[in-house]
Amino acid sequence: MRYGMAIDTLKCVGCGDCVVACQTENNVPFGYCRDWITETIDGTYPKVELEFRSERCNHCENSPCVRCCPTGASHIVEGGIVVVTADKCIGCSACIESCPYDARYTHPLGHVDKCTFCHHVRDYKQTTACSAVCPTSCIYFGDLDNPKSEVSMVLKNRKFKDLAPEAGTKPQIFYLI
Repeated sequence: MRYGMAIDTLKCVGCGDCVVACQTENNVPFGYCRDWITETIDGTYPKVELEFRSERCNHCENSPCVRCCPTGASHIVEGGIVVVTADKCIGCSACIESCPYDARYTHPLGHVDKCTFCHHVRDYKQTTACSAVCPTSCIYFGDLDNPKSEVSMVLKNRKFKDLAPEAGTKPQIFYLI
């Protein structure tokens, strides 16, 4: 099993519902976020393209944040999900500096925090808070190793990209284009 996500940039409207759902589900402190909306404008007038992306930790197979963590607080759990164990984290920020996606922040309590693919609810929910509330259904989550999962099917049938491929991290987040 290897969890992953595909986000349809042609359907995302940048509403931010995913951000609010994540903050609510994970008790993220006011002023911080585990996911965010990025707006990219490409081209020149009159041929301009606008892309909205819901971004978060990419749960990389080759995670620099895990390799550089001096205490093992950043680690990979079942399904390839990268998590931080708060009580093992010393707040050194090495993982923040090593992440090519700027996907981590220092929680006001002193530990690093980030998206966990809602790992804490996996026993009774098969999706993430962000994908459950998306009004355009543009966030697909599931097992990338299961060829019949919705995320695998959409990746098989659509063109996609990942962010910062030059980093060599093998991210598990894909953007449908």
